[in-house]
Amino acid sequence: MALIASVSGIRGTIGGVPGKNLTPPDIVAFVSAYATWLRNARKGTLKVVIGRDARPSGNMVKSIVSQTLTSFGIDVIDCDLATTPTVEMEVVRQAADGGIILTASHNPEHWNALKLLNHHGEFLDADEGAKILKFAKEGDFTYAEVQDLGSVSTSNDALEKHVEAILALPEINAAAIAKKNFSVVIDGINSVGAIAIPAILKALGVTNYTVINSEMHGHFAHNPEPLAENLSDIMNEVKKQKAVMGIVVDPDVDRLAFIDENGNMFGEEYTLVAAADFWLSKNVGPVVSNMSSSRALDDLAKKYDQIRHTSAVGEVHVVRKMKDVGAVIGGEGNGGVILPALHYGRDALVGVAIVLSHLAETGKSLSELRAGYSNYLMSKNKVQLKEHTNPDEILLSLQKKYADKNPETIDGLKINFSDSWVHMRKSNTEPIIRIYSEAGTQGEADKVAQSFVAEIEGMI
Repeated sequence: MALIASVSGIRGTIGGVPGKNLTPPDIVAFVSAYATWLRNARKGTLKVVIGRDARPSGNMVKSIVSQTLTSFGIDVIDCDLATTPTVEMEVVRQAADGGIILTASHNPEHWNALKLLNHHGEFLDADEGAKILKFAKEGDFTYAEVQDLGSVSTSNDALEKHVEAILALPEINAAAIAKKNFSVVIDGINSVGAIAIPAILKALGVTNYTVINSEMHGHFAHNPEPLAENLSDIMNEVKKQKAVMGIVVDPDVDRLAFIDENGNMFGEEYTLVAAADFWLSKNVGPVVSNMSSSRALDDLAKKYDQIRHTSAVGEVHVVRKMKDVGAVIGGEGNGGVILPALHYGRDALVGVAIVLSHLAETGKSLSELRAGYSNYLMSKNKVQLKEHTNPDEILLSLQKKYADKNPETIDGLKINFSDSWVHMRKSNTEPIIRIYSEAGTQGEADKVAQSFVAEIEGMI
């Protein structure tokens, strides 16, 4: 069982002992801290948008969050079952002061979390998050008098408006998509993707689709992280139906992966590459992804005489870098597409619309698209640290050893070689160093990673 409080929110396993798991007292304390921060940051009558994925604890957590906010005199706009990007966009549409998304993303069903948004519908930065953690620790809260309690209203058209905004993008070619009569299989992973992905497909004129794991009870049919080892059912279904593609999302629909027409994984890393390919063909500008994302995006950007900038790992860091450099598209290699023309948040729905437009206009299949991109493969490893091991000292030693490679240090340590790279960063939640590597073959990627695993273990 676990409880993890960080600048981006609070996450934990449901039930058990307060302070060690995500229990009602922990939820009340954290929401009270957020409400206190909001009161200090914003003026007048405050509004907060909330929404949740379909995991079993969602209703319970939502009730506590909603009533805690109203106890501070804050009005609540409840989207109920809603994707993360839908809630983010609804904050802006409702001119709200913030938002809270109740989802543990790709974590198993016994987890839940509170993700906090500002009035732009974007995740809080480190300074804002630190203030909330401080308020939560101090517990010095002042609640509203009875005449000043907040109200609760519902938003029943948030997804509809989200889809309409995507269709309004001039680059999205719904007519070409409809003409192709694509056949699609969707893995709804027993959460809000089961309603959100069909909604965007229908709006794009795609009517020939099948949804597996469509019941939104949150008892996930498989590990909810959209990785190849978890997706045998949809891979088989795509082949069985001779579908054009499979669409896979995580429980809150901010990550997107595709299965090609042969039932093979398109690759989460290549979701952003394919989306950027289409978008850069119509919009000139730089792109951004985090340091652990594939070099394939570098190669794609060069094709359009653009630059791929890198950021620290984490959506808030990607967004900040995108704003700094004026990126036209960005995201993360975990299948997260961020399109500033729509909003600054990872959004699987707009990713689907972009990639379908790309297929419709080029006449290519997913496998043909993938074959046109640089081929890289990744290896992901970790090294367990001993109790008194200092990970910063280890990374500093490696930085000095490989100084001739001009290592990047904005987030841990990244070393670029001519045909591969390795990225090492300490975990903020457990005593490990994560090691990511990429090369032209799986064997080479594994070899690079294992060489640094051995180096670090030798230091320990």
